[in-house]
Amino acid sequence: MSLFASWLASPAPDAAIEISPEAVSVATLGSRGREAVVQGFALIPLQPGAVVPSLTGHNIVDRAAVVEGIKAACDRAGTRPRRAALVIPDLSVRVSIVRFDQVPSKAEDLEQLIRWQVKKSSPFPIDDARVSYTPGQRGEHGQEFVVVVARREVIAEYEAVCAEVGIHAGLVDVSTLSVVNLVLGSAAAPEGDWLVVHMRPDYTSLAIMRGGHLVFFRNRTEGEEDPLTDVVHQTTMYYQDRLDGKGFGRVLLGGTARDSGDAAQVTAELEGRLGVRVEPIEAARASTVADRLDGGLDVGAAAAPLAGILLRASHEGAH
Repeated sequence: MSLFASWLASPAPDAAIEISPEAVSVATLGSRGREAVVQGFALIPLQPGAVVPSLTGHNIVDRAAVVEGIKAACDRAGTRPRRAALVIPDLSVRVSIVRFDQVPSKAEDLEQLIRWQVKKSSPFPIDDARVSYTPGQRGEHGQEFVVVVARREVIAEYEAVCAEVGIHAGLVDVSTLSVVNLVLGSAAAPEGDWLVVHMRPDYTSLAIMRGGHLVFFRNRTEGEEDPLTDVVHQTTMYYQDRLDGKGFGRVLLGGTARDSGDAAQVTAELEGRLGVRVEPIEAARASTVADRLDGGLDVGAAAAPLAGILLRASHEGAH
Protein backbone atom coordinates (compact mmCIF):
# COMPACT_ATOMS: atom_id res chain seq x y z
CA MET A 1 0.00 0.00 0.00
CA SER A 2 2.69 2.48 1.00
CA LEU A 3 3.78 4.70 -1.85
CA PHE A 4 6.42 6.88 -0.26
CA ALA A 5 9.21 6.29 2.21
CA SER A 6 9.17 8.04 5.58
CA TRP A 7 11.11 11.24 6.18
CA LEU A 8 12.21 9.66 9.44
CA ALA A 9 11.87 6.15 10.80
CA SER A 10 9.85 6.04 14.02
CA PRO A 11 7.38 3.90 15.94
CA ALA A 12 3.78 3.82 14.74
CA PRO A 13 2.06 7.15 15.48
CA ASP A 14 -0.82 7.55 17.92
CA ALA A 15 -2.60 10.07 15.70
CA ALA A 16 -2.26 12.18 12.57
CA ILE A 17 -2.11 15.98 12.33
CA GLU A 18 -2.62 18.06 9.20
CA ILE A 19 -1.42 21.66 9.19
CA SER A 20 -2.83 23.55 6.23
CA PRO A 21 -3.31 27.25 5.41
CA GLU A 22 -6.96 27.07 6.40
CA ALA A 23 -7.00 24.77 9.44
CA VAL A 24 -5.38 22.32 11.80
CA SER A 25 -7.01 18.89 11.85
CA VAL A 26 -6.38 15.80 13.95
CA ALA A 27 -7.51 12.20 13.52
CA THR A 28 -7.01 8.91 15.33
CA LEU A 29 -7.33 5.49 13.74
CA GLY A 30 -8.66 2.42 15.50
CA SER A 31 -10.14 -0.87 14.43
CA ARG A 32 -13.50 -2.59 14.38
CA GLY A 33 -12.71 -6.25 13.84
CA ARG A 34 -10.50 -6.24 10.74
CA GLU A 35 -11.82 -2.88 9.61
CA ALA A 36 -9.89 0.37 10.11
CA VAL A 37 -11.95 3.07 11.81
CA VAL A 38 -11.37 6.82 12.02
CA GLN A 39 -12.34 7.06 15.69
CA GLY A 40 -11.66 10.68 16.44
CA PHE A 41 -11.52 13.73 14.21
CA ALA A 42 -11.51 17.46 14.78
CA LEU A 43 -10.78 20.54 12.70
CA ILE A 44 -9.87 23.99 14.02
CA PRO A 45 -9.93 26.83 11.45
CA LEU A 46 -6.97 29.18 11.23
CA GLN A 47 -7.02 32.86 10.38
CA PRO A 48 -5.77 33.66 6.86
CA GLY A 49 -2.01 34.16 6.82
CA ALA A 50 -1.24 31.99 9.85
CA VAL A 51 0.26 29.34 7.56
CA VAL A 52 1.69 30.29 4.17
CA PRO A 53 3.10 27.22 2.42
CA SER A 54 6.24 27.88 0.43
CA LEU A 55 9.28 26.00 -0.84
CA THR A 56 11.70 28.69 0.19
CA GLY A 57 9.95 31.09 2.57
CA HIS A 58 8.68 31.12 6.12
CA ASN A 59 5.68 28.74 6.40
CA ILE A 60 4.46 29.04 10.00
CA VAL A 61 3.81 32.78 10.19
CA ASP A 62 1.63 32.86 13.33
CA ARG A 63 3.28 30.21 15.49
CA ALA A 64 1.09 30.84 18.53
CA ALA A 65 -2.12 30.43 16.53
CA VAL A 66 -0.96 27.14 15.02
CA VAL A 67 0.14 25.78 18.41
CA GLU A 68 -3.21 26.69 19.93
CA GLY A 69 -4.94 25.12 16.93
CA ILE A 70 -3.10 21.83 17.50
CA LYS A 71 -3.99 21.85 21.20
CA ALA A 72 -7.66 22.61 20.51
CA ALA A 73 -7.94 20.00 17.75
CA CYS A 74 -6.33 17.33 19.95
CA ASP A 75 -8.66 18.18 22.84
CA ARG A 76 -11.73 18.10 20.62
CA ALA A 77 -10.63 14.79 19.06
CA GLY A 78 -10.05 13.34 22.54
CA THR A 79 -6.34 12.67 22.15
CA ARG A 80 -3.00 14.14 23.19
CA PRO A 81 -0.56 11.89 21.32
CA ARG A 82 3.13 11.58 22.07
CA ARG A 83 3.85 10.57 18.47
CA ALA A 84 1.97 11.74 15.39
CA ALA A 85 2.12 11.43 11.64
CA LEU A 86 2.22 14.91 10.15
CA VAL A 87 0.61 16.05 6.89
CA ILE A 88 1.84 19.33 5.40
CA PRO A 89 0.75 21.31 2.30
CA ASP A 90 1.86 20.20 -1.16
CA LEU A 91 3.24 23.68 -1.82
CA SER A 92 5.82 23.23 0.95
CA VAL A 93 7.68 20.56 -1.03
CA ARG A 94 8.65 19.74 -4.60
CA VAL A 95 7.57 16.39 -6.05
CA SER A 96 9.48 15.20 -9.11
CA ILE A 97 10.05 12.02 -11.08
CA VAL A 98 13.56 11.08 -12.19
CA ARG A 99 14.69 8.19 -14.36
CA PHE A 100 18.01 6.34 -14.56
CA ASP A 101 19.16 3.86 -17.16
CA GLN A 102 21.21 2.09 -14.52
CA VAL A 103 20.63 2.12 -10.77
CA PRO A 104 23.58 1.94 -8.37
CA SER A 105 23.62 -1.19 -6.21
CA LYS A 106 24.57 0.74 -3.05
CA ALA A 107 21.90 2.81 -1.32
CA GLU A 108 24.41 5.58 -0.55
CA ASP A 109 25.37 5.89 -4.21
CA LEU A 110 21.72 5.95 -5.27
CA GLU A 111 20.90 8.75 -2.83
CA GLN A 112 23.85 10.79 -4.07
CA LEU A 113 22.74 10.25 -7.67
CA ILE A 114 19.20 11.33 -6.88
CA ARG A 115 20.42 14.41 -5.02
CA TRP A 116 22.65 15.32 -7.95
CA GLN A 117 19.70 14.98 -10.34
CA VAL A 118 17.17 17.04 -8.37
CA LYS A 119 19.59 19.81 -7.39
CA LYS A 120 19.42 21.05 -10.99
CA SER A 121 15.85 22.26 -10.44
CA SER A 122 16.03 22.99 -6.72
CA PRO A 123 15.47 26.66 -5.78
CA PHE A 124 17.73 26.21 -2.75
CA PRO A 125 21.05 24.39 -2.12
CA ILE A 126 20.50 20.65 -2.07
CA ASP A 127 22.67 20.43 1.06
CA ASP A 128 19.86 22.32 2.82
CA ALA A 129 17.26 19.79 1.70
CA ARG A 130 15.56 16.75 3.14
CA VAL A 131 15.07 14.25 0.34
CA SER A 132 12.73 11.26 0.31
CA TYR A 133 12.38 8.90 -2.64
CA THR A 134 10.68 5.66 -3.60
CA PRO A 135 10.94 3.47 -6.70
CA GLY A 136 8.43 4.23 -9.42
CA GLN A 137 7.62 2.34 -12.58
CA ARG A 138 10.28 0.43 -14.46
CA GLY A 139 10.19 0.24 -18.23
CA GLU A 140 12.31 -0.09 -21.32
CA HIS A 141 13.73 3.38 -20.73
CA GLY A 142 14.95 2.65 -17.20
CA GLN A 143 13.91 2.85 -13.56
CA GLU A 144 11.93 5.84 -12.30
CA PHE A 145 11.98 7.26 -8.78
CA VAL A 146 9.44 9.58 -7.17
CA VAL A 147 11.39 12.20 -5.23
CA VAL A 148 10.08 14.62 -2.60
CA VAL A 149 12.37 17.53 -1.70
CA ALA A 150 11.90 20.17 1.00
CA ARG A 151 14.09 22.65 2.83
CA ARG A 152 15.15 21.33 6.21
CA GLU A 153 14.10 24.61 7.82
CA VAL A 154 10.59 24.34 6.37
CA ILE A 155 10.04 20.81 7.71
CA ALA A 156 11.54 21.90 11.03
CA GLU A 157 8.93 24.68 11.31
CA TYR A 158 6.05 22.20 11.09
CA GLU A 159 7.76 19.76 13.45
CA ALA A 160 8.51 22.53 15.95
CA VAL A 161 4.88 23.59 16.47
CA CYS A 162 4.02 19.94 17.19
CA ALA A 163 6.96 19.66 19.59
CA GLU A 164 5.73 22.73 21.46
CA VAL A 165 2.59 20.73 22.30
CA GLY A 166 4.72 17.74 23.35
CA ILE A 167 4.14 15.77 20.13
CA HIS A 168 6.94 14.14 18.16
CA ALA A 169 6.25 14.18 14.42
CA GLY A 170 8.26 11.21 13.20
CA LEU A 171 6.49 10.60 9.91
CA VAL A 172 5.94 13.51 7.53
CA ASP A 173 4.08 13.42 4.22
CA VAL A 174 2.24 15.86 1.98
CA SER A 175 -1.49 16.14 1.59
CA THR A 176 -2.10 14.82 -1.93
CA LEU A 177 0.34 11.94 -1.63
CA SER A 178 -1.44 10.92 1.57
CA VAL A 179 -4.73 10.93 -0.33
CA VAL A 180 -3.15 8.74 -3.02
CA ASN A 181 -2.02 6.32 -0.33
CA LEU A 182 -5.58 6.22 0.99
CA VAL A 183 -6.82 5.15 -2.43
CA LEU A 184 -4.03 2.60 -2.79
CA GLY A 185 -4.99 1.19 0.59
CA SER A 186 -8.59 0.56 -0.39
CA ALA A 187 -9.94 -2.86 -1.23
CA ALA A 188 -10.73 -1.62 -4.75
CA ALA A 189 -7.50 0.22 -5.58
CA PRO A 190 -7.59 1.28 -9.25
CA GLU A 191 -5.66 -0.54 -11.93
CA GLY A 192 -4.43 0.89 -15.20
CA ASP A 193 -4.16 4.69 -15.50
CA TRP A 194 -6.11 6.91 -13.13
CA LEU A 195 -6.21 10.59 -12.27
CA VAL A 196 -6.44 12.23 -8.85
CA VAL A 197 -7.61 15.85 -8.59
CA HIS A 198 -7.10 17.08 -5.03
CA MET A 199 -8.57 20.53 -4.33
CA ARG A 200 -7.61 22.76 -1.44
CA PRO A 201 -8.69 26.37 -0.84
CA ASP A 202 -5.24 27.67 -1.85
CA TYR A 203 -4.17 25.17 -4.49
CA THR A 204 -5.15 22.08 -6.46
CA SER A 205 -2.82 19.17 -7.20
CA LEU A 206 -3.08 16.71 -10.07
CA ALA A 207 -1.56 13.24 -9.83
CA ILE A 208 -1.55 10.68 -12.63
CA MET A 209 -1.14 7.11 -11.47
CA ARG A 210 -0.24 4.04 -13.53
CA GLY A 211 -1.41 1.21 -11.35
CA GLY A 212 0.41 1.83 -8.06
CA HIS A 213 3.03 4.19 -9.51
CA LEU A 214 2.98 7.97 -9.73
CA VAL A 215 3.93 9.09 -13.25
CA PHE A 216 2.95 12.79 -13.14
CA PHE A 217 2.43 15.45 -10.46
CA ARG A 218 1.45 19.10 -10.80
CA ASN A 219 0.26 21.96 -8.57
CA ARG A 220 -2.10 24.75 -9.56
CA THR A 221 -2.22 27.63 -7.11
CA GLU A 222 -5.35 29.71 -6.64
CA GLY A 223 -5.16 32.90 -8.66
CA GLU A 224 -3.73 31.31 -11.81
CA GLU A 225 -5.52 32.55 -14.91
CA ASP A 226 -6.29 29.16 -16.45
CA PRO A 227 -9.43 27.52 -15.05
CA LEU A 228 -8.91 24.16 -13.36
CA THR A 229 -10.67 22.29 -16.14
CA ASP A 230 -8.26 23.83 -18.67
CA VAL A 231 -5.31 22.74 -16.53
CA VAL A 232 -6.74 19.23 -16.40
CA HIS A 233 -7.14 19.31 -20.18
CA GLN A 234 -3.50 20.43 -20.62
CA THR A 235 -2.40 17.67 -18.27
CA THR A 236 -4.42 15.12 -20.22
CA MET A 237 -2.77 16.23 -23.48
CA TYR A 238 0.67 15.84 -21.90
CA TYR A 239 -0.35 12.43 -20.57
CA GLN A 240 -1.40 11.28 -24.04
CA ASP A 241 1.55 12.78 -25.92
CA ARG A 242 4.44 12.20 -23.51
CA LEU A 243 3.32 9.37 -21.24
CA ASP A 244 1.76 7.17 -23.92
CA GLY A 245 -1.60 7.52 -22.17
CA LYS A 246 -4.52 5.54 -23.53
CA GLY A 247 -7.17 7.13 -21.30
CA PHE A 248 -8.06 7.24 -17.64
CA GLY A 249 -9.95 4.27 -16.32
CA ARG A 250 -10.98 6.29 -13.28
CA VAL A 251 -10.95 9.92 -12.19
CA LEU A 252 -11.07 10.72 -8.47
CA LEU A 253 -11.81 14.12 -6.96
CA GLY A 254 -11.06 14.93 -3.35
CA GLY A 255 -10.28 17.67 -0.89
CA THR A 256 -12.13 20.79 0.15
CA ALA A 257 -12.45 23.85 -2.06
CA ARG A 258 -12.75 27.51 -1.11
CA ASP A 259 -16.39 27.48 -2.24
CA SER A 260 -18.55 24.55 -1.17
CA GLY A 261 -20.21 24.58 -4.58
CA ASP A 262 -16.92 24.23 -6.44
CA ALA A 263 -16.73 20.44 -6.09
CA ALA A 264 -20.07 19.86 -7.82
CA GLN A 265 -19.21 22.29 -10.60
CA VAL A 266 -15.72 20.81 -11.10
CA THR A 267 -17.19 17.30 -11.12
CA ALA A 268 -19.63 18.18 -13.88
CA GLU A 269 -16.99 20.00 -15.93
CA LEU A 270 -14.43 17.21 -15.61
CA GLU A 271 -16.95 14.58 -16.60
CA GLY A 272 -17.83 16.66 -19.65
CA ARG A 273 -14.18 17.14 -20.63
CA LEU A 274 -12.88 13.62 -19.90
CA GLY A 275 -15.93 11.50 -20.58
CA VAL A 276 -15.31 9.53 -17.38
CA ARG A 277 -17.42 9.47 -14.23
CA VAL A 278 -15.71 11.43 -11.44
CA GLU A 279 -15.69 9.63 -8.09
CA PRO A 280 -15.30 11.37 -4.70
CA ILE A 281 -12.34 10.59 -2.46
CA GLU A 282 -13.09 10.45 1.23
CA ALA A 283 -11.79 8.78 4.37
CA ALA A 284 -14.43 6.05 4.09
CA ARG A 285 -12.73 4.76 0.93
CA ALA A 286 -10.33 2.61 2.99
CA SER A 287 -11.68 3.02 6.49
CA THR A 288 -14.91 3.52 8.38
CA VAL A 289 -15.68 6.91 9.89
CA ALA A 290 -17.05 6.44 13.39
CA ASP A 291 -20.55 7.70 14.04
CA ARG A 292 -19.68 10.28 16.68
CA LEU A 293 -17.23 12.77 15.29
CA ASP A 294 -16.95 16.53 15.18
CA GLY A 295 -20.44 17.55 14.07
CA GLY A 296 -21.19 19.66 11.05
CA LEU A 297 -18.05 18.79 9.10
CA ASP A 298 -17.57 17.02 5.80
CA VAL A 299 -15.47 14.50 7.67
CA GLY A 300 -15.10 12.13 4.73
CA ALA A 301 -13.28 14.70 2.58
CA ALA A 302 -11.47 16.60 5.34
CA ALA A 303 -10.10 13.48 7.02
CA ALA A 304 -8.90 11.76 3.83
CA PRO A 305 -5.22 12.86 4.05
CA LEU A 306 -5.12 11.92 7.74
CA ALA A 307 -6.67 8.52 7.12
CA GLY A 308 -4.20 7.97 4.29
CA ILE A 309 -1.09 8.66 6.35
CA LEU A 310 -2.42 6.61 9.29
CA LEU A 311 -3.14 3.64 7.04
CA ARG A 312 0.30 3.99 5.52
CA ALA A 313 1.91 4.10 8.98
CA SER A 314 -0.01 1.05 10.17
CA HIS A 315 1.02 -0.80 7.01
CA GLU A 316 4.69 0.09 7.52
CA GLY A 317 4.45 -0.92 11.17
CA ALA A 318 3.15 -4.34 10.17
CA HIS A 319 6.26 -4.88 8.06
